[in-house]
Amino acid sequence: MKSAAVPRSAPAFTPRALACALSYCFIVAPAASQNQPHQGAELPAVVITGARFPAPAAESPIGATVISAEQIRRAGVLDVNSAIRKIGGVYGRQSLDGSPDFGLDLRGFGANSGQNLVILVDGVRMNENELSGAILASIPVDTVERIEITRGGSSVLYGEGATGGVINVITKRGAGAGAGAGQASGYHGSLSLERGRFDQHDARARVAYGQGPLSFDLAAAHQGTDNYRANNAFRQKSISGGFQWAAEGTRLGMRLDSARQDMRLPGSLTEQQFIDNPRQSLTPNDHGSTDIDRVTAFAEHRIGSLELAAELAHREREVRAAYGLLFESAYRSRQTQFSPRLRHSARVDGLHNEFVAGVDLVRWQRDTSFGSSASQDSKALYLRDELRFAQLSNARLAVGARHERFEKDEANAMLGVPAGAQSQNGWSLEGSIDVAPSLTLHAKAGRSYRIPNADENGYRSSGALLDVQTSRDLELGVRAGSDARSVTARVFRHRLHNEIFFDPTLSGGWGANTNLDPTRRQGVELEGQLSLGQAWRLSGQWQHVEAQFTAGPNAGREMVLVPKNVVSTRLAWTPAAPHSAELGAQWVGSQRYGNDFTNTCGARIPSYATVDARYAYRVGAWEAAVSGLNLGDRQYYSNAFGCRSGIYPSDGRQLKLSLRYQF
Repeated sequence: MKSAAVPRSAPAFTPRALACALSYCFIVAPAASQNQPHQGAELPAVVITGARFPAPAAESPIGATVISAEQIRRAGVLDVNSAIRKIGGVYGRQSLDGSPDFGLDLRGFGANSGQNLVILVDGVRMNENELSGAILASIPVDTVERIEITRGGSSVLYGEGATGGVINVITKRGAGAGAGAGQASGYHGSLSLERGRFDQHDARARVAYGQGPLSFDLAAAHQGTDNYRANNAFRQKSISGGFQWAAEGTRLGMRLDSARQDMRLPGSLTEQQFIDNPRQSLTPNDHGSTDIDRVTAFAEHRIGSLELAAELAHREREVRAAYGLLFESAYRSRQTQFSPRLRHSARVDGLHNEFVAGVDLVRWQRDTSFGSSASQDSKALYLRDELRFAQLSNARLAVGARHERFEKDEANAMLGVPAGAQSQNGWSLEGSIDVAPSLTLHAKAGRSYRIPNADENGYRSSGALLDVQTSRDLELGVRAGSDARSVTARVFRHRLHNEIFFDPTLSGGWGANTNLDPTRRQGVELEGQLSLGQAWRLSGQWQHVEAQFTAGPNAGREMVLVPKNVVSTRLAWTPAAPHSAELGAQWVGSQRYGNDFTNTCGARIPSYATVDARYAYRVGAWEAAVSGLNLGDRQYYSNAFGCRSGIYPSDGRQLKLSLRYQF
């Protein structure tokens, strides 16, 4: 076996140099390229989700990024999480359980990134009231119509935990009336098989039917892999189905999703163990499983200029884990959400006013094998009003506010977790204006918040409930160009008070969850895309984040597990059929180890770069493809919770072959 080495230092280029080069390509490239037709270019999205209602692409949320189903298919990704990372350029950390659900991080929130990011599926929250991330692997990727990524504070519309941003996964509506653009009536669907290194295998099938106002779809998938490390096998079976009736301004439907996951848990390594053999495991008996069942009913109705909509969703999750031969744990959680809302639109002399009001009611409960029986109820009311001035350089101005109340309870008094209520207010002010043809400026300001979850309150540093985390959010941005050639730049700042975090220096070195001294996230985001002639398309993202304490004994010190720079780029080749290919690369800068609050560890998690590629050949309804991840077989890690220890190695080179039939 090839001996591993500690990842080398950063490549010779710097992120700023690459960003400047990308900007030059996107803006200064010859005008002839812009005027040439691009055969493989994506058509602008017809419908997106603005203010929690469907809206034309021209009225998309300010600063949003949209990933289409065609982009997902062309990139050959097998799960939603991979699509968000590879196509959307979102930074992700290797999962600890072998699943494809990497920890997603918008704007540098480190180990708590999952609690500062709201993930939705068809408008329903996937976040849990515990220290675990949303499980996207349970969503069959073939059912996804698009993924919308909105960076920055979004608590007005989406509630607590939306300081980093929001990711909304929209599933396909089937065929027939009310279906997405380009979906014909009758039967259609797909079958696909994939096989790869480390006993990786994937089988997926989807069928949809629509005729008149009624449509339905059904999808099933089975995937598995032994993964790169020993004792890290992962298996999943999932099924998803739904139906809807849509006619004359009304849409009613229901969707059911179910998944069963089994995984082996390889545990962490020290730096020396990683150097000796990054594939080894010192926990050969650790394993776990997760069962997820979710049902969602939805309704929409239009009465003139008034639109009414609502979702009623229930989710159950059961998690079991065994660590060694002596310790086992299990818990079962249930969450029910009801979200009715309305939108009123009016147009007068070139002025368009959109008023949105809604209520979010969520009930969460969890029972554990170690005696905990926790619950949380939340009730929220939000209002948002947006003005669009078509005759004034297409200017937009929106203001919104939200009030949310949480009631927490722990039935087991022996655990010493007090019951209590916490209320919070959020607000936002947004605006944009076209200062010139193909040049738009935007600005956003607001207040977002996060509530401590059951796990954080269960192992805290003080006797009372942890305080609510709040953030003052500010963003300025510019977008220049067209669909063929564009660049978007944003500068942002989040000033956090009472940030909720696990401080490893508390409780005599055992650590505890606490409210930190004031902290700040600020930086720059750059996105661009460029059509190169008729067959080539280049896209890229750069995120630069400075995360540090601004007061207290650690003032000026860096936050842990936050890379200052993440650079992603993709080059797509889509000539006349039957060929297509994609090449992608990502570079992640160095970061502080997970317990290095004082910045005194003599080392940092090293920077690393990875490359992936895919080539596909299509004949009629058939497509065969070969793809590879981490083609350089780079030995690296993105999770390390101690100084030179607590390391979870990332995957080595992965090669795969796939076959797909679409009808």
